[in-house]
Amino acid sequence: MTQPQPQPQPQLAEPLPYHRLARLAPLYRWWRPLLGTLVVAVAYMITLIVLMILSTALGVALGYPEDDDGWPEFGPVTGTALDLLTLAAGIPVVLLAARWIGGRPAGSLSSVTGRLRWRWLLLCLLTALPILALAMGGMLLLPADGEPEGQWVGGAAFGRALAMLLVLVPLQAAAEEYVFRGWLTQTAGAFLRSPWAALLPQAVLFAAAHGWGTPWGFADLVVFGAAAGWLTWRTGGLEASIALHTVNNLFAFGVSAAVVGGLDSEETAADADWQLVALDVASIVLYTAAVAWWLRRRRLDRTAPAPAPVHPPAVPLPFPYAYGAPVPAQWPGHPAPGAPLPPQWPGQHPAAGAPLPPQWPGQHPVPGAPVPPQWPGQHPVPGAPVAPDAGADGVDRA
Repeated sequence: MTQPQPQPQPQLAEPLPYHRLARLAPLYRWWRPLLGTLVVAVAYMITLIVLMILSTALGVALGYPEDDDGWPEFGPVTGTALDLLTLAAGIPVVLLAARWIGGRPAGSLSSVTGRLRWRWLLLCLLTALPILALAMGGMLLLPADGEPEGQWVGGAAFGRALAMLLVLVPLQAAAEEYVFRGWLTQTAGAFLRSPWAALLPQAVLFAAAHGWGTPWGFADLVVFGAAAGWLTWRTGGLEASIALHTVNNLFAFGVSAAVVGGLDSEETAADADWQLVALDVASIVLYTAAVAWWLRRRRLDRTAPAPAPVHPPAVPLPFPYAYGAPVPAQWPGHPAPGAPLPPQWPGQHPAAGAPLPPQWPGQHPVPGAPVPPQWPGQHPVPGAPVAPDAGADGVDRA
């Protein structure tokens, strides 16, 4: 007898690193990341227009003075808060695009686990604080290049500004990470397997989004974007880059808020000179090395399980099938496989497992049934005891 051959098992897809998570969608198609990027850009522009209209209406209603262009002047603290809110609006935009257009969990932008790992984020924040504080202290000791020293804004004004920054800067920094290290990196990673091929374009776009200042400032932003991208890929999530970006911006905005007119300045990191860039790059490298040191002592998930294959739903057939062939309609006396047997009638061949009908004299005995008594002249039943031999005259000749 031939033995059944084992069926080959289906080959499972490989786990996905962070930059490939756009392929996490069960119904992934190549056009989803591209269409999602277009939707993100259009939706964010619409969000900015809506926020500008609302803020303008609010400023007019509250009686704020207008500038030369007719926009309300909210002041440094309120104006900075509105700017930070417009940047923070990018978070819901990309999360909804990942869910609705990408066809995947929105949390796949946060990490390979589908969420932000808050303990890991807190550890990265505590790691970044002393490193960037040391770098900021060194920047404050640099010569001012002939610029007049800033005037202290006062304790009350600084306290209000600091409270606003502590609430909104983490949202603004996280939004930039979700857009550049999250959405753009995963969009490139949907087509490119190499992590560096997916990370470098977003670093250049990140620098360009801050404006074209000095070559040193642009290079500093590229280094920041590349380091944050590497941390995201290496740790499997945005936590390390969010911590670096948040602490860096809190120090930068905090120093600006401490002096009169500091928050009104239009200078960005793109306008930095080489001394500031040297200190900033050193702090970025030191923080990256510290996170890599932590990774050798902590276990973090770096890949997400491959999406399960989607099987099409079973379609009910208009008629039953048996062994691949249609079963004809049943008629009386033709039992269907598995159907209850019809009642038996006398003389019918007994069905398997059915009770035997009663026997009558002269009937052929059913196998296993008791043999009826024999009468003289009857042909002996096989296996029955033989009657004594007698002649025609009735005399026993045994």
